[in-house]
Amino acid sequence: MESIQDAVYNWLTIKVVSDARPRDLAAVETEKMFFSILETEHALADITIEKDEQMYYVSFIKGGKQEKLRFPRDLIEVMMNQINEAPDRYTIYPE
Repeated sequence: MESIQDAVYNWLTIKVVSDARPRDLAAVETEKMFFSILETEHALADITIEKDEQMYYVSFIKGGKQEKLRFPRDLIEVMMNQINEAPDRYTIYPE
């Protein structure tokens, strides 16, 4: 099993894409799959996201305790930036 930090990173990276491209079924389904991993394999609850100019902050409850991870925005937004730089290479696959 991957670490909680890796699992949250994977989910947050695709969540940024699926939020920006809600018609992209592949992104939406992938985000749901990664979110399910957070809930089922890592038993995270009450997951929330905040961001500022430099960081994303993901808060959650694990084992009854509030926890928080942070990730640099440039690290999380790399996939979305690649899509924006070459949109013709990233087809939206609707339903």
